[in-house]
Amino acid sequence: MTTYVAPTRDMLFAMNELAGLAAIAALPGNEEATPDLVEAILEEAAKFATEVLAPINAQGDRQGCTCKDGAVTTADGFQAAYGKFVESGWNAMPASPEFGGQGLPSLISTAVLEMWKASNMAFSLCQMLTLGAVAALENHGSDRDKQRYLPKMVSGEWTGTMNLTESQAGSDLSAVRTKAEPEGDHYRITGTKIFITWGEHDMAENIIHMVLARLPDAPEGTKGISLFVVPKFLVNADGSLGRRNDLVCASIEHKMGIHGSPTAVMAFGENEGAIGYLVGEANRGLACMFTMMNHARLNVGLEGVAISERAYQQALGFARERVQSRPIGATSGGPVAIIRHPDVRRMLMNMKARIEAMRALAYFTAAQMDTAHSHPDASERAKHQAMTDLLTPVVKGWCTENALDITSTGIQVHGGVGFIEETGACQHMRDARITTIYEGTTGIQANDLIGRKVARDQGAAVKLLLAEMNDTLAALEAAGDNELKVIAGSLLGGTLALEKSTDWLLATYDQDPASAAAGAVPYLKLFGTVTGGWLMARAALVAMKMLESPDADFYRAKKITARFYAEHVLPEAQVYREAIVSGAGSVLALDETMF
Repeated sequence: MTTYVAPTRDMLFAMNELAGLAAIAALPGNEEATPDLVEAILEEAAKFATEVLAPINAQGDRQGCTCKDGAVTTADGFQAAYGKFVESGWNAMPASPEFGGQGLPSLISTAVLEMWKASNMAFSLCQMLTLGAVAALENHGSDRDKQRYLPKMVSGEWTGTMNLTESQAGSDLSAVRTKAEPEGDHYRITGTKIFITWGEHDMAENIIHMVLARLPDAPEGTKGISLFVVPKFLVNADGSLGRRNDLVCASIEHKMGIHGSPTAVMAFGENEGAIGYLVGEANRGLACMFTMMNHARLNVGLEGVAISERAYQQALGFARERVQSRPIGATSGGPVAIIRHPDVRRMLMNMKARIEAMRALAYFTAAQMDTAHSHPDASERAKHQAMTDLLTPVVKGWCTENALDITSTGIQVHGGVGFIEETGACQHMRDARITTIYEGTTGIQANDLIGRKVARDQGAAVKLLLAEMNDTLAALEAAGDNELKVIAGSLLGGTLALEKSTDWLLATYDQDPASAAAGAVPYLKLFGTVTGGWLMARAALVAMKMLESPDADFYRAKKITARFYAEHVLPEAQVYREAIVSGAGSVLALDETMF
């Protein structure tokens, strides 16, 4: 079983050349993000990922978690690893300095988070949910609650969760029934929540739950949902822990993957009612929760990148070591390592190219987020926020859908032994499967993309992105390089497919929303495929200028990988365009009884 080695060189290339780290470091408040500091952070994070988190990944998968009398015990090694994680300050890296965080740009924390997710996805989910809860409290909580909870949540001494759905509700949060009865300065929460990641565990002394519930006079639907902070242990005025709140883990789920991460059924208020405190305005809880959910959506997309990288590394290691059969066309000699066989090389190149495009898109989006947060010009902040909003569902949906194919391909490279659990290849595919469902399925992301992010502003943000792609096309043509011309031709076809599909959606969405929705997932995949191709083309332009450098092999590989993407992945854009523009009728044609 191949261990994880953080691809820091690829990460730095994506950060510097494609996401624009230098521009992010020049923004107010980011001056400490110097190249030396960034490299040092990535080097230390890589050590922690490789030496502490990766070795317990398989153990977490095999052993899983146990629940007895409401107490959850994590797999061997997780508690100690989390203690080291907090002691080393990793949890606090992206959080605000006001509450003990390091306040580093999202672009830097995104690269580090990729390492945590690749080395041990189940473990990393605990920090992801905590940081999401921190964001919700920091943006919407009262001053009292910020001071009460955030310092220890930022440090990681306490962890956080997101309690959204219930068994009857699923993705339809308008059906949430959990109740919140006012009582003095707090509320009594009663109800049951499902699918609560790290809802109960033994790694931290307190767990801070963010819970959606309804007030007695709340209107129906999503406009009647409020958000509450509900701690496992109540917190005294001096910051010490008080008595246990009236909430309990009723059970944990038996899942296909991420066995090291407990997914809890949480019961609130089985006795006197769990004490909770309102976050933000009454009946505005969903808007508050979206602060947390958008943070989580980008990071779930990053899970797609990370688990794909882990599967690729394992497949590559196996292909280099496994000796089997003569090369195609050879008439003499013995068997060779299977990496010499064309179809194995095709599979590895497909994994490698897609991962580099996915990473570039995730990092580029993180940089848009940083600019939207820190740029001194309000119009620039608004422009980059629109780009962040546009790309977030694409990162989440496209990267995770790719991860299913990439982890499956990783098993295929192994052949029969890939289907055997002991090799470790199976775990990556099982772990990846949840990522297309977490924080809204691919269909939900796609509907959000075409509705809120494209139709609502009449495609303004898409047009801005297409303009940048056209600038890259001009640079490719002007370079006078044959490989770059190949890339340019494929990218041009992709941009035209995206433009035509966007125009069709804009013309169709208001009059025939069902037909538009029928092509929503193909549109999301088209968007990711073309945007990834654009970023790969930019990588090739950078690489061409560096082919005489001491690191020439690295850049030559970048250029070749970009050409592979252009020749093997970007052509998929035409298929998606046809499905979007011409395929809605067949999606909706059958009567329900005919299925």
